[in-house]
Order: sequence, then C-alpha cells, then structure tokens
Amino acid sequence: MYTLFFCFSSVFLFCYFFSGCAIIRPPRDGGIRYRGLTQEQVDVQILPVDYEIEYICRGSRVIVGPKVRKCLSNGTWTDLDLQSRCCKFSLCSFTSSASSPECSRKKLYIGALFPMSGGWPGGQACLPSAQMALDLVNNRSDILPDYELELIHYDSMCDPGEATKLLYDLLYTEPIKIVLMPGCSSVSTLVAEAARMWNLIVFSYGSSSPALSNRQRFPTFFRTHPSATLHNPTRVRLFQKWNWSKIATIQQTTEVFTSTLDDLEQRVKEAQIEISVRQSFLTDPAVAVKNLKRQDARIIVGLFYETEARKVFCEVYKEKLFGKKYVWFLIGWYADNWFKIKDPAINCTVEQMTEAVEGHVTTEIVMLNPETVRGASNLTSQEFIAQLMSRLGGKNPEETGGFQEAPLAYDAVWALALALNKTVAPLRAKGRRLEDFNYNNKDITAEIYRALNTSSFEGVSGHVVFDAQGSRMAWTLIEQLQGGSYKKIGYYDSSKGNLSWYGNDKWIGAGPPADQTMVIDQYRYLSQKLFVSVSVFAGLGILLGIVCLTFNIYNSNVRYIQNSQPYLNNITAVGCVLALAAVFPLGIDGHHVHRSQFPVVCQFRLWLLGLGFSLAYGSMFTKIWWVHTVFTKKDEKKEKRKHLDPWKLYATVGGLLAIDVLSLMIWQIIDPLHVTVEQFTKEAPKADLDVLIQPLLEHCSSKKMNTWLGVVFGYKGLLLLLGIFLAYETKSISTEKINDHRAVGMAIYNVAVLCLITAPVTMILSSQQDASFAFASLAIVFSVYITLVVLFVPKMRRLITRGEWQSEQQDTLKTGSSTNNNDEEKSRQLERENRELQKIIQEKEERVTELRSQLAERQALRSRRHQSSQNQNQNHSAPSPPSSQAEPPSYSPGTEQHSLPPSFSNSSNLYQGEGKLSRNHCHNSRLPLLYK
Repeated sequence: MYTLFFCFSSVFLFCYFFSGCAIIRPPRDGGIRYRGLTQEQVDVQILPVDYEIEYICRGSRVIVGPKVRKCLSNGTWTDLDLQSRCCKFSLCSFTSSASSPECSRKKLYIGALFPMSGGWPGGQACLPSAQMALDLVNNRSDILPDYELELIHYDSMCDPGEATKLLYDLLYTEPIKIVLMPGCSSVSTLVAEAARMWNLIVFSYGSSSPALSNRQRFPTFFRTHPSATLHNPTRVRLFQKWNWSKIATIQQTTEVFTSTLDDLEQRVKEAQIEISVRQSFLTDPAVAVKNLKRQDARIIVGLFYETEARKVFCEVYKEKLFGKKYVWFLIGWYADNWFKIKDPAINCTVEQMTEAVEGHVTTEIVMLNPETVRGASNLTSQEFIAQLMSRLGGKNPEETGGFQEAPLAYDAVWALALALNKTVAPLRAKGRRLEDFNYNNKDITAEIYRALNTSSFEGVSGHVVFDAQGSRMAWTLIEQLQGGSYKKIGYYDSSKGNLSWYGNDKWIGAGPPADQTMVIDQYRYLSQKLFVSVSVFAGLGILLGIVCLTFNIYNSNVRYIQNSQPYLNNITAVGCVLALAAVFPLGIDGHHVHRSQFPVVCQFRLWLLGLGFSLAYGSMFTKIWWVHTVFTKKDEKKEKRKHLDPWKLYATVGGLLAIDVLSLMIWQIIDPLHVTVEQFTKEAPKADLDVLIQPLLEHCSSKKMNTWLGVVFGYKGLLLLLGIFLAYETKSISTEKINDHRAVGMAIYNVAVLCLITAPVTMILSSQQDASFAFASLAIVFSVYITLVVLFVPKMRRLITRGEWQSEQQDTLKTGSSTNNNDEEKSRQLERENRELQKIIQEKEERVTELRSQLAERQALRSRRHQSSQNQNQNHSAPSPPSSQAEPPSYSPGTEQHSLPPSFSNSSNLYQGEGKLSRNHCHNSRLPLLYK
C-alpha cells in the first residue's frame, strides 16, 4: 500500500498567484500521465488551470481512489481529501460490485500517555503534533507502505499514580501495543522500568530526568527530549562567563530534579564553584524560600515543575528575593506566560508575579531547528509551526502547555516510523512481520531497538541522533525574560564547548549582580589626631629626659648629686627616653608602612618598651632594694652590708636588663612576632549598595602570644609589687648615701599603679585601636613624666635656689678634684674609729657591771659578819652594866666608821681601778662625742 504526497499549503498559495497548480508526486509503483504537454512544460512544475492528470500503476497493481484530478482556479486539485494509491489486487477489497476497490493495511498500535493537565500539561500541544506526524507518515507510500500507525492515548496528568492505572489498561486491553510513548519524567520512569517485563520499547518525547539514562534500569528507553543534565554544562558555562563562584539551589523533591542537581553539583565542583545553599520542598516552598533569603543566596538555580514554579515565585515576591541583587535560573520548557496563568494555589496577582520573575534566565534544549531545512517529513520548522497553529485553532501558544516540546513529539513519531520501517526487511528475512509482535517476542523488540539506536535524520527540532543511553543530543538555547517576554541571548553546544552569544542580555542593575554580598575589606587605622597629640607629649618627654640626663652628668661632682647615686639616675633617664620612644612604633600601623614592613615595627615596639622598662624601673628598684637591705636588717648584717660598693648596684641593674634581653631573644627566636588580622562583624554602608564593609585590624602577635605575655607580665608584675612593698618599708628611713630614695619610692608607686592598671585594660581593649593606644601611650607618658619630675626636678630646684652647685664648683676649682675623695676617706676613718671605741666602751661597761656585782656581794657579807659580832658581844657582857656605865678600853667612837674588817682590804684597789679607768679611758660623758 503506497501513499500519495500532495502539495503543501504554501505551494498552493504560490500556484494560486501564478494561475496554475503544482505537479503532484505520483504514487509509488505508479506514475502520472500528462495529456497534451511536452517535457519542457512538465519541467516547469506548474500546470495550467482546468488541466487534468491521470494516475497509472505498474504491473498488476490497481488505482485505489481518484484516477483523474483537475487543476482548479484556486491552485488546488480536485478530490484532495481522497487518497490515490497503487495497491496489489490481493490486498484490495470490494464492498459491492459497483464500488471501487479499497486497500486494507495492517495497523500497528502505539500506546501513548499525554499529560493534558498537572505539573507539566505538555500534551496540550504535543498530542496535536504527534497526530500531525502520524497523518503524514500514514500518507507516505515510502514509509511502512503495508502498515498504518494508530495512536491510543490517555491523559496521565503527569501523575505516576494515574499513569500506573493507565499503563495497566494499555497492557491488558486489546489491541497489543508495539511501542509506549509516555511524557513526564516521573511517568516515564514508571513506564520504562515496567516495560521491559513486556518486551516493549518506550519512546518519550518530554522526559528530561537524568535517571532515565541508566541503561541497566531502563534497557529499552529512548527519548527525543535531551536529558536535563544537558542544561548543567550550559549553566556552568554561564556561571563562569559572569564570574560567579557561589550559587544556591532549590528543587522539588522528585527524582528528575534530584538526579539533575546531583549532576550539577559534580560539574560545579569540577569548575571550582560552590553550592552554598541547597533547599528542597515537596509541595510548599515557603520555608525553603525563606532559608534562601536568610542565607543571602544571590544566584539561584530552580528545579521544579511549572505549577510549583508559580508557588515558588509567589513566595519569592513576599520575601523580596528578586531584583537587581538576584538572578534565577529556571527550566526553559514552561509555557511562555506561565507566570500570568491564574492559579488558585497562590495568592499573588499577575503584576506581582511579573515583577518577581523579571530578568530570570532559562536554559532550554533547542527544540526547533533554527535553520530552514527540509527534513524527513519534507517540512521546515517554520512550516511545522504554521500547521501546528492551524491544528490548535488559533490558540495562544503561550497558554498552551508543551508548545515548545511539540517539535520533539513530532520527531518522536517520525523516528519511530523510520525505525519500524527499517525493521521490515530484517524481519522478513527471518520470516517475521511487525504484526506478529506480542509481549513475549524479544526478537522483534531487539530489531526495533537496533533500528532506533542507529537512527539519524533531520527533523523539525534539528538533527535527531541518540547516544548510547538513548538520550537525544542537542544544542542548548539560553533565554532571558525581558519586559515580560523571553528573548534569546545565546546558544551553547556542550559537545564542543562553543558558546554563541548575542550580547543582548539585560539586567536591572548596571550589570550582572554579584554572587554574594560584596565584602569590602576596610582596615581600621589609629586616629591621626590622637597619634600626633600623644607623639608631641612623647617628644617633649624625650626632650625632658635628655635635659635631666645632661643636668645629672654635668653636676655629677656635686656632693648632693653624688649622694643620690647619679649613675643609677642616668640609667633611669635613659630608660625613660627609650620608653617614650616606644610610643611612636605603638602608633604606627598599616596607614604608615606596608604590611611586609609591619613585623619590623612590632619588633621596635617590643624591644624599646622592654628595655626602657628594665633600665628605668630596674635602676629605681635597685636603689630601694639596697636601702631596704641595709636599714631594715639586724645590726650585725647591717654593718656587713652598709658599705655596698657602687659596682654591685650597677650589676643588679645589669642582671635585670640581662633577664629581659635573654627572654626577648628567646621569644623572637622560637616564636617571632608577625602580623595578624582581626575580623569584626560586617557593617552595612549607609548608601544603598550591595556591599558590606569588613572591618579589619592589624595586630602584632605570635603563635603562643598569650603564653609569652603571661611570662613577661608575671615577671614584671612581681617586680612592681615587690617595688611597692620595698618603697613602703623604707618610707621612714633617712640616709645620706641615697638621699633621694623617698622620691624613688614615690616614682615606683606611680609606675606600678599605672602599669598594673594599664596592662589588663589594654589587653581588654585590644580590638579598639584608639582606646588601646590611648591607654598604653598615656600610661607610658605619665609614668615617665612623673619619674623624671620626682627624681630630677627637686635636685635642680635645690641646686639652683641654694647655689650649692656654684660653691661646690668653686671649691672644686680651688682644691682640685681630690677634695671629695679625701673627705670621704676621712669620714670612713672616723666611722671605723667610732666603731672601735664603741666596742671598747661596751667591754668596759660589761667589766664595771661585773665588779659592781662583786662589790655588792662583799658588802652584804660584811654586814652579816658585823651583825653576828655584835650578837656575841652582847652575850659576853650580860652581867656587866650597860654601855653608859663602862666602855671597852679599845673602843674609839671617832674611828668606828673608818675601821673595816680585813676581808675588805681590797676595796681600795677596786676603787682605784675605777678611778684609773676614768683617767686612762673615756668617761661616759665623752661617748656622745664619739658618735658625732
């Protein structure tokens, strides 16, 4: 059975304007007889009005249908609604003796599921397109001449549950279907996975799920709609073109979108692009959209069906997730006016939806051949669209679901017809026919599979060819919604990596937005007014320190200055100058030097401050330590330490300095200082800019900074506390050797208090550069000023007001520089003599005390003997008269008081010795003279 092709409508119009009819193609195994025309007239391809042609057939074939056609004035032929075929006589049937023969053709049935509603109502345009292809195929005499394709279709509503029921009806209801044609990915997944159990080829026109490329799971699946993963190379290429390195995704939780997103994640990872946010939803996208807003998503890839897209963008409008800061990437196979369709599931107006979707970008597989090429169906893409519009009855394409996929459905029917036609000969060689197919016949299925796998032809959607997974290979169209309508902005060939760009992309802002809020690093620098002010005070302090040092050196020969240990005071002045010099590097930051030079500034800060403290405070601490050691110990220890040599004082200062130098060297060798940058909370500028300010602050730090600071602060803190204690203990002591130790104690009080307060405060305020610098620098300035004023100003005042420096200088000029040394030597000699005399006096006093005790004992013994002798005399003179009557002859009253017993004969020697002591040694009245 052969089909006769007739002229297309465009040719008819051409013939009408030129007053003639185009020549019709003859039937297969037949021809056309031209009456009264030469070959040259036939070659013109235009026949005049009222001209008649006659069909003839070869061999035993007969004409079925009109044998003669006449050219009408409107450029058409008569009886075009009736087909003329050349048919074998054995295939012709006669309904009556008078009727003309009709060709009987075997029917092959295609079970199709077209979603006329649901998430993707693609059947609205795809079903008419498929019927167009079937009509043309069945009218072709060179494609399946003995067969007729018939479509049995149902509405799957893009619902797998509904599709399951319909699939059951298709399989268990006569007639047998040779091929299944589902639409949606979710439906195709179900059908393709079950079809292999019935040895059925599944050919889809609208399934993009990447999961369907799994040949192990879907061994008999083919599709003219490319895999959704074909969008991903295009998306990645656009991300790179617009310099985006961070994206976000939101998807509907279905297998097609999940597998597409998995493929996208792998591709962006290879391109070093980060997916910062990944959200999904089942039916309500409100929470997912809010999460995108909260996590500052800017470049958003949306993967969902058309009905869910309206829900998403209604929430997008509510969350203000649109505008010049945002770019949405959507699937391109929605209807052109999908956002204008009234949907009871959302509560947003058309105007709000239009505002929310403005500027979004779609990636869409090229579904309509952009070139004017006639393919297997002998139609160009433009002619196909014209005929499709005619079948739709003038329905608005933007309101017709699946209008963009209609060329794929059209080419799917043609690919299936060409493949079936290709299997006729191999099956005939095996003694098989297509009409012999049943659900247990694997041979016919294998032949159809091989024919589809090797298909290659030009269709209205472009060149049709399938890869090893049965997926269509095609270009990708890039469109952007501009002013409420989609504009083509480029094409991408993923097989060659070629991007064809039109350059007409349009943005709400000045250009493509940033992939995230642009963060501008802004370093915080010290206030220059504060730095200059403190530097002036530090400079004046350095000048004061130099003046004090010069004064002390110039008047070092004055006795009053000498008694204050001038060399220690000189060290104090030098330390104060170094400490003030540390103020300058404390205020130097990235505003003054490059970051590479900043570690040098850190070293200056550390060393100047450390050495300055060691010299200034160490010298004062040494003074107060020596005073406390000498005047608060026992007498014997006091005598041993009272004459401490000056070099020992300097050695003490040197020891403190050596400890600091050694600790600083170890610190810098093991863990040197380097620059660290502290980040603060991002700040939004006052202007309406899509930027955030990232405040940064440079610090001098090391890996174990807290450990080192703990060691240094602990050591210094103990010195400060000990200095306070020693100053308090020696506040009432007066000594000419260090005549300014009370002033030193006062300076130690001030330095210790300022340091103990400032050190923790500056650590707490380290993130506030102005406050930290103010506390640290002013503490240094005040402590240095107080130290210099307390130590040196009284000396200046005394020397100037009393004129001591003048008299001392004059005496020095007259007597020479040895005068002070001689006086000091004499003073030392007198002190030695005084100590010797004190020892002698102490020994004599002990001897006198011993003798007096002996004398008292003897006097007591004498009195006892005298009383006993009196008692004896009374006993012998009891009978004699009283004493008034008779006196002993030897009694002499005048000598009773001077007569001593023999035992007291040495008493005169005792008194003589005491008198000798008074003559040869010092009397007690002379002792004060020895202490003067």
